[in-house]
Amino acid sequence: MVLSALLLSFAVIFVAELGDKTQLVAMMFALRYRWWVVLSAITAATVAVHLLSVAIGHYLGAALPTHLLGLIAGVMFIFFGMWTLRGDSLSDEEASRAQKATAPAFFVVTSAFVLAELGDKTMLATVTLAADRNWLAVWIGSTLGMVAADALAILVGAVAGKHLPERLIQIVASALFLLFGAYMVLENVFSAWPVVAVGAGAAAVLAIVAAALWALPERLRPAVLRRPAEPDEFEADESVAQRG
Repeated sequence: MVLSALLLSFAVIFVAELGDKTQLVAMMFALRYRWWVVLSAITAATVAVHLLSVAIGHYLGAALPTHLLGLIAGVMFIFFGMWTLRGDSLSDEEASRAQKATAPAFFVVTSAFVLAELGDKTMLATVTLAADRNWLAVWIGSTLGMVAADALAILVGAVAGKHLPERLIQIVASALFLLFGAYMVLENVFSAWPVVAVGAGAAAVLAIVAAALWALPERLRPAVLRRPAEPDEFEADESVAQRG
């Protein structure tokens, strides 16, 4: 039970952090400071914020019935999936803060991460997980999951020098959240169903949502699902002329 809570928390928070604002912050700080300073500061901030998150989730969970908690968790995961699909980005102020910071690196990164993480979807996901699972396992798993995802961002920022395919990351992360959420809702609504039936139902819900989003007019779809803009005819002709 403890191990399953730890592994689930690791997986959920790792997925939630992919493409998240705090991961973008990690990438930007990695371009300015030593990687080990950024990683240690992220770890310290994550330990503190996720300890607060599991405390909230644990005491909230003690006051609610397990069946209701499962439904709430499923709905929240579906919400996280739609949030992830919408995408996340740094505001001009946040980007400027990361680029121009002059205070000691460890404190700059730690404070930036604590502020960015408060109320973020990874914090809300940790609260949700801790509501009906072992709080210590959720704390350790969620902390490791977030540090692992941000370590990936630091690697990209400090070594690779280029972004991972953000569009694919957003779509996959969103799909996983929607799948987890649908599974948890169906599991609690239809408690007599076997696991295979619940899994098939969750996959069907995901397929229906994907089809519905794709059927929308392109201007109404989330930006990540729109077709890339094609260069107009004038730009194409000019590009050909330059190559010639």
